[in-house]
Amino acid sequence: MHQRWIRVGVGRCKAAAQAQPGQSPLGSGPLGSGSTARAETRQRGAKWSNHCLIMGKATMRLQRRMARVAGGTGDGLKGRRIVVTRAREQARDLIRALEDHGAEAVLAPVIRIQPLENLGSLRAALTGLSAYRWVVFTSQNAVQIVLDRLVAWGLTPRVFASTSIAAIGTATAEALRQRGLIPALLPDEFVAEALAEALVRHSGGSLAGVRVLIPSAEDAREALAAGLRQAGAAVDALPVYKTVAAQTDLRGVADDIIGGRIDAVTFTSASTVRCFVDLIGPEVATSGRFVAATIGPVTGGTARELGLRNVMEAEPHTVPGLVDSLVRRFA
Repeated sequence: MHQRWIRVGVGRCKAAAQAQPGQSPLGSGPLGSGSTARAETRQRGAKWSNHCLIMGKATMRLQRRMARVAGGTGDGLKGRRIVVTRAREQARDLIRALEDHGAEAVLAPVIRIQPLENLGSLRAALTGLSAYRWVVFTSQNAVQIVLDRLVAWGLTPRVFASTSIAAIGTATAEALRQRGLIPALLPDEFVAEALAEALVRHSGGSLAGVRVLIPSAEDAREALAAGLRQAGAAVDALPVYKTVAAQTDLRGVADDIIGGRIDAVTFTSASTVRCFVDLIGPEVATSGRFVAATIGPVTGGTARELGLRNVMEAEPHTVPGLVDSLVRRFA
């Protein structure tokens, strides 16, 4: 492209990456930002006839994806067709990770995340957040809904300055960081029981007199709140959203399962298992013609209770762990 610079969606270029001969489209790593990129390219000996700069707002995000490919995530799932049942708005990372390993991801969302209409109790809790020693987030959904409502009600994340935040799972922790909140506690095991134990240890063995706020799903498990109350905490578990079945037509997926054209179905929550069985029917769901790949023991337990076969649990209990476990399973 000689000396033309391609700009994508920004007035002044914020980031740049260089593609070199024999490497396109994988690229070579960051060059710099703004006005330094062109000079840095010349310092590296680039010839404009066979080098290019890719510049724009999404450059570094694209580069991370390219780096995963260049780094050799491999083709351990090549030729495998794997169903993703997550809510549509949450499925992107899992689909991308599966595709990076060579799989064909089949999007079949079986759930929708729906904020509750009456969130007056949440508003009151956020307004008086200084009364709580801990706020516990158990999912990305809770983070998104609470922080979105916080802004809508004219509040800012500064209301969390007087309290500590705990989270279950690296995805939940990352969702908090993206909104400017850093969890003070993140247990190694991503289940409610582990977080309850970690909070008790963090507080010296007792939570007597400690107030804890847990914004959660309407049908959330009681294990976390029960464990904290047993240790003496005063717990306010506030439902802020509900999981409802998506109106997804799974007839094509059912045909593919019966025809042996689906290798695995992924489940990232107990609700995805229940809704999958409801939508596709127990006969297909329990046919044993696919691997039921679950993100952890709670989801795996639900799958077994409902009669699914070939159930596996991710280790660790994360989306990357789920994909890695599938790679090992099909190795």
